[in-house]
Amino acid sequence: MVEQKILQKYAALLVNYCLEVKANETVYISSSYLAEPLLKEVVKEVYKAGGNPALNIELNLGDANVLKLGEKQQLEWVNPMRKVAFETFDCYLNIRAPFAKGDDEQEPVDNEKFKIFQEAQKELNNLYFERTGNGSMRRCLCQYPTLAGAEDAEMSLEEYEKFVFQSCYLYDENPVEKWLEVRQNQAAYVERLNRAKNVHYKGPNIDIQFSVEGRKWMNSDGRANMPSGEVFSAPVEDSVNGKVYFSYPGIYMGKDVEGVSLEVKNGEIISWKAEKGQDVLDKVFSIPGAKFFGEVAVGTNFNIQRTTRNILFDEKIGGSIHMAVGQSYKQCGGKNESTIHWDMITDMKNGGEIFADGELIYKDGRFLV
Repeated sequence: MVEQKILQKYAALLVNYCLEVKANETVYISSSYLAEPLLKEVVKEVYKAGGNPALNIELNLGDANVLKLGEKQQLEWVNPMRKVAFETFDCYLNIRAPFAKGDDEQEPVDNEKFKIFQEAQKELNNLYFERTGNGSMRRCLCQYPTLAGAEDAEMSLEEYEKFVFQSCYLYDENPVEKWLEVRQNQAAYVERLNRAKNVHYKGPNIDIQFSVEGRKWMNSDGRANMPSGEVFSAPVEDSVNGKVYFSYPGIYMGKDVEGVSLEVKNGEIISWKAEKGQDVLDKVFSIPGAKFFGEVAVGTNFNIQRTTRNILFDEKIGGSIHMAVGQSYKQCGGKNESTIHWDMITDMKNGGEIFADGELIYKDGRFLV
């Protein structure tokens, strides 16, 4: 059982540092019932801050039921409560607390049903990115350790709990001070990248260039994601050129995808190959907007040094870069739109380099600025 003190520190960090909840603000909290111990502490912290919490608690299977059993009108339905929350609430906290995957989730998803469902969620997706992009809704995504998460990471539940909490600096006496230190260190990386017009990722797995002229690099310091530890931007959509091999495994809709190779020309992915999960990759690139990149980023959290089949942690791996296909972050100035935003990661610790307008600013997994 997780120590009460850790849960209290976690809740205080989420409410007061990540979301900065203020008096009379509304906070939409979404999770599964497996996170009840943390949810109790979060609700207390929201009330202490003067806010008003509203809970959305999910059961097992989630979208798997509608994709398996839903008729067209059910696949097209958009949850009005979720829509109201995204339209009007001040803060959104998403606590991932996954269930073990049942047999229903192992079955192949019908492509036509999947497309109908994805299209129906487009308006909600755009609303979410619009409000988080302009800052009118502050959001934080985090993880509550469950057995399913531990199994995905190939750890015991005890090992996984320690991994999650260590990644968030919850074993430090004052986690907020640690995240403020991360913010300060990453501010130097962001400042240098925001002076660049062109960026070049180069290494054993990658040789790809893109323009970031007119775009903004963001300092992800644990507020929008907990844990965090990355700097990210949105490339100019038609400027990406080159090839990349993503050395870390990925996951999409619960399916493993490994050894992804992409070739990009004038922003568009013109060829793709996966050593495992080619059918998933083919499905992804049939989604409108998915053949263009919405994000380029550098992971900086050296408390995370292994994959866990969870992008919240994996994309932050210290000494890695990731690129996301699909939806751009509007706060960066990105313009690509899609119902998908899927991150893929490659290691940069052994020979990886990043150049900003021809100047070497990163080598072997570390910034030089």
